[in-house]
Order: sequence, then C-alpha cells, then structure tokens
Amino acid sequence: MTKIWKETGFVTDDPWVVETEETKAGSNEKAILGLDAFIEKASSGDSGLGVLINPADDVTRLLPFIEQISLIAVAFPAFNDGRAFSHASLLRARLGYGKEIRAVGDVLIDQVPLMLRCGIDSFAVTNETALKRLSEGRLPGIDNHYQPTARPSADAKSYSWRRVS
Repeated sequence: MTKIWKETGFVTDDPWVVETEETKAGSNEKAILGLDAFIEKASSGDSGLGVLINPADDVTRLLPFIEQISLIAVAFPAFNDGRAFSHASLLRARLGYGKEIRAVGDVLIDQVPLMLRCGIDSFAVTNETALKRLSEGRLPGIDNHYQPTARPSADAKSYSWRRVS
C-alpha cells in the first residue's frame, strides 16, 4: 500500500493519482500525466494538472508550462537510478519551480534526506522499512553538508557554502 509522506507526517487525503492505461483519476482525484500527455493538455490551456517525469525525460520541456503545473512527480524506478535527484535539482534551481515535487517509485528510507536536500518535498512510499521509520520519525542523515542545496540553510555558520540540516 502506498502512503504519501511529507515532513509534517503522513497525508490522509491526497487527491493525486498517477494515470496509466489501467488507472485513471476519478471525479474527486487529480491526474498526474506522463510528460507528453501533460504537454498536450497544457498546450490547450488546461491547468491544475500534475506531471510524471521519468528518468530519461527532459525536464526543460516543462519550462513554458511551469506556472500551470500543480505537482511534479519524479520517478525512481530502481534504487540505483538517481536521475530523479538531478531532475528535482534542475526544477528548483534552474526552472524556478516552487510547488510540490513528489518522489514516486522505489523510495527508500536512506535516500529520503538526500531527496529533501534536492528539493523533493513529498514521497509516495511503499517500502515497509521506510513506512515504519517515517511513522516513528526516524530519518537517517548527516547534520553538516558542504554543498549548496535546493533547501535554504538553517545556519551557515561562518562559511557561506556550509549547510547545516
């Protein structure tokens, strides 16, 4: 079972559905479309839609529609495919996307802190270990970081490039 998690906790009434051939959004749900289907609908003026970015997709294709997008889901099809980290960073830093970015697919507990640093702010979690640790409020991680990040620094100390979680 998939549960949606944000830093504030689990979300109980999330309306978003990733549409596939078998699954379509219902009347009280919102659609997350593949990139090509999203661009087709957004070009006709539709707004309030979500878009699914797969690892091989070019996120810069979203630039003309960035204000119309309500949610961007970045796909992690396997734990060893990290292209969605780059997609999230590009969306935040270069394209200026300020709304929700959701990780979908193989979301593991060890990667959640890194996903947060890249600008991902919600997670579709199915992994049992991740669900258990998130429900307990136990996130792994390192407190001090030396790279800039999509998230603002809480306290940069005396170095402009140091980030503290």
